[in-house]
Amino acid sequence: MDYFTAARAFVRAAELRSFSKAAHELAVKVSTVSRQVGELERDLGIALFNRSTRGLALTEGGKTFLVHARAALETMDEARAVTMALNQTPKGVLRVTLPPAFGRRHVLPHLPAFFEQYPDIDVDAVITDEVLNLIDAGIDLAVRVGGLKESGLISRRLAPHRLVPCAHEDYLERAGTPTHPRDLAKHVCLRGTGPKQNAWQFGRGGRSFVIEPPGRFRSNDLQARLEMTLARAGIALLPVWLLDAAAEAQGLRRILPGWTVDAGDDGAAIWFLYPPKKTVSSKVRAFVDFYAARLGPALG
Repeated sequence: MDYFTAARAFVRAAELRSFSKAAHELAVKVSTVSRQVGELERDLGIALFNRSTRGLALTEGGKTFLVHARAALETMDEARAVTMALNQTPKGVLRVTLPPAFGRRHVLPHLPAFFEQYPDIDVDAVITDEVLNLIDAGIDLAVRVGGLKESGLISRRLAPHRLVPCAHEDYLERAGTPTHPRDLAKHVCLRGTGPKQNAWQFGRGGRSFVIEPPGRFRSNDLQARLEMTLARAGIALLPVWLLDAAAEAQGLRRILPGWTVDAGDDGAAIWFLYPPKKTVSSKVRAFVDFYAARLGPALG
């Protein structure tokens, strides 16, 4: 007896309460379904159905076997799908949402190489700081920066998200270089718009220091804060992943060495997020693995 085939016939007959309906759905003869269920009953030594002119009704043993048989079939179907997916060529349109600064700095520059490696995948990029509902928006994958809230999404950590205080060397020459976070009270600070940007928290050697940063410029856009810093307008907290050799060549300098900055969110990091599915699509897996290999070591 092919146990899985027989169990599948039993499960569909139990769900449809009919051998004939199960046979029609499985594209086999009614006698085949009846024979498979009979073989199960002989093997188990118990009746699975009470049969009458009104149809099929599960016995107590049938109800017990249905629970476990259904679970076993679902596990086997999932194992088959996952294994087959490994041999499938990634293809189709991948809809991904990216935060503007990180997307432009680290994702878009590598897309040509991704396209070359995966010629059958097209990318539809939604570049926004808005936290979209992936399912409602039809998004396959999101890149998020910061802490994660409980959402039911599958997450994979790409790299840490660390903030450092920065200023242009000309600004520091003009206004002086802070040696302690308390010195920031005498400087112009370039802030974000989130509520946690109203207080900058620094730590060193188990001690912490909080400063309410003074300044006349606020922006929700990281690139804008970087540009204002490069324009010699003041001091900003910027993520390490935003800083590069080009910014340093333009005079950007990190200050307050030895102090760490609280990024404002527990578990702040750079994340891949995607809706929970039994089988992750090959196009999502290809994108995640490609960028994890490219960016993980560089940003870690």
